[in-house]
Amino acid sequence: MKYKVQRKQFVSKNCFVCGTENHESLKTKFYELENRELMSVSKPTPTHQSYPDRMHGGIISAILDEVIGRAIMIEEPDAWGVTVELNIKYKKPVPLDSPVKAVARITRNTRLIFEGTGEIILEDGSIAATGYAKYYKMKLEKIAEEMGADNSLIVEDTTEAPEEVEI
Repeated sequence: MKYKVQRKQFVSKNCFVCGTENHESLKTKFYELENRELMSVSKPTPTHQSYPDRMHGGIISAILDEVIGRAIMIEEPDAWGVTVELNIKYKKPVPLDSPVKAVARITRNTRLIFEGTGEIILEDGSIAATGYAKYYKMKLEKIAEEMGADNSLIVEDTTEAPEEVEI
């Protein structure tokens, strides 16, 4: 099914999942969709391998953690998720030879905590992994302040966003 992209989310310089200046990064892009879901597209390399030509399970969980945790920004642009609980179910291997799509949505949202689910979707449309996660809500500025980081923690994703994506 095709969905219109409403907005592209920012990325980070050094993040393992989306870092623009991290050579080991998955260079993940995040797109807020018209159906209130967040889709990510990651570009794995042999660095992200476990068994030959397959993505490592820890990398799969990192993608799901990131996309579910960022989904809150669709409803609350200033909120950020700090992981409290993460559960992953692996169903199929994820190949390294093509971009990896993930989709997430918020299932419960309170003042301090939110929960969400997500999936890794293969090129044929099948689901390779599912995730459920719970997060503590924090403002990004507070996280940066506690870490002693400056505003370079986030950067604008300057790549062209597609008008619509297919899930």
